[in-house]
Amino acid sequence: MDLSADFILPDDKTSGLLIGRAWLPGTPAGPSPVVLADDVVHDLSALAPTVSALLDLEETTERIRAALRGGKLTAIGELEAILSNSAWDARREGIAYFLAPCDLQALRASGVTFVDSMLERVIEEQAQGDPAQAEAIRESLAAEIGTQLANLKPGSPEAAKLKERLIERGQWSQYLEVGIGPDAEIFTKSQPMSAVG
Repeated sequence: MDLSADFILPDDKTSGLLIGRAWLPGTPAGPSPVVLADDVVHDLSALAPTVSALLDLEETTERIRAALRGGKLTAIGELEAILSNSAWDARREGIAYFLAPCDLQALRASGVTFVDSMLERVIEEQAQGDPAQAEAIRESLAAEIGTQLANLKPGSPEAAKLKERLIERGQWSQYLEVGIGPDAEIFTKSQPMSAVG
């Protein structure tokens, strides 16, 4: 597994505020929320003991940046050193290593449902198991939507117009709301503490 900074970091490197969790050596040793600043990883436990508690703070981003500017966070090591110690089979005692970033919170994801899957859900819902009706609905949706859906921005005025047309034709569905409506779908991927390991 490639654990180099070039592979792990986003394309814009550290232009955003990157937080995570690391196991910190010492007495007592234990997990702590961390933040990356200028290729150095800093301990955030002065602000919150867990990532979950950190994310629940008011104005989290501003508080982290102020703590960094004020020198209130302890540097725990260089990013590359901590990354190289994070592979389970290459750990050296006395050096911090990264953990899964989520601790006490549920793992959630948000996003737009894949177009093909979304359309098949609508077809399934309306056809109620009838293959001939499913094919007719599929053709009707293709004629109405065409390739528009691939270029459609969820929540846009164009998406609202398409919704109106589909409602008029009796082809609107809650599944389409997830894909082209103004609100992204939020779904739980895993239960609290499941990433802790």
